[in-house]
Order: sequence, then structure tokens, then C-alpha cells
Amino acid sequence: MHTKATYLFLAAFCVPFAAAQSNSQKPVKGMASTVGLYVYPQKQQSATQQLTDEQQCYDSAKTQTGFDPNATTTAAKTPKSSGGNHHAAAKGALRGATVSGAVGGDPGEGAARGAILGSVRAKRKAKEQSEQADKTADATKTQQQQKQDDFKRALSACLDARGYSVR
Repeated sequence: MHTKATYLFLAAFCVPFAAAQSNSQKPVKGMASTVGLYVYPQKQQSATQQLTDEQQCYDSAKTQTGFDPNATTTAAKTPKSSGGNHHAAAKGALRGATVSGAVGGDPGEGAARGAILGSVRAKRKAKEQSEQADKTADATKTQQQQKQDDFKRALSACLDARGYSVR
């Protein structure tokens, strides 16, 4: 059976301790964390208020920059190899045989040389296309990074104005 002293003890020591535990600020993971920002309240904002502010600032940053970091993006297409090398070799062989036969040479040797030249041309063209695709992909990546940086600045400015430390 509990005495009045036991209840007083519990009221005096346990309840304030439990209240202090529940008032301690736990880290909040809101929308800013999706872009790698850390947000800390400087004016004793509650976790609920922080989440609301982060969502509103996130939406504002999307509107200001026209960029949504959570939107899915499509990767740049790479050129497909559809047997183009074989086709180029066959075309080269036909040309070589035709030219060689027309000038009085051996059509078989002309076909062999033409096939080799056709293959070399096809490989060179494929390499050029691949290099161009790489340049395009690099440019796209740089543009995406710039847009994300702009978005982070807009989000940080909004949260800073609402009394948060943002890093």
C-alpha cells in the first residue's frame, strides 16, 4: 500500500524529470534534409513548427527556382549499337568490290579492303558519338548541380528569415 509520502516523492521528483525529458529538442528530419541541409531552431521553435516552416520554405524555393530536387529525372540516352559496324563493313566491301572490278583489279581484294575501311569508319563515328554523348551528359550534370545549388540557397534564405540556423 502506497503512502502519502510516496505520492509526494513521485510528484516532486519523477514528474518534473519526465517533463524535462519530453521538452528536450530531438533532431527533426524535414524537407531540408532531403537536399543535405541541417536545420536548427534558434528561437525555441517546436518540432511541428520546424516541419511546417521547412515544408513552406521548400515549396517557396521550388517556386522561386523552378526546380524540384525530388522530381525524377531521366538519364541522357546513349547511342545504341545495332550492328552498325557489320552494316558498314558490308557497305565497304560492296564499294571496294565495285571499284576494284571497275578499274580492272581483283574484286575479292577490293571487297576485303572496303570491309576494313567501312569498319574503321564505323568505329570512328561511334567513338565521336560517344564522346559527344559524354559532353552532353557532363553539361546536363553541371546544369542540374547549379539548379540544386540555387534551390538550396533559396531554401536556406527562407529558413534563416524564420529564425533557423541552416548549414
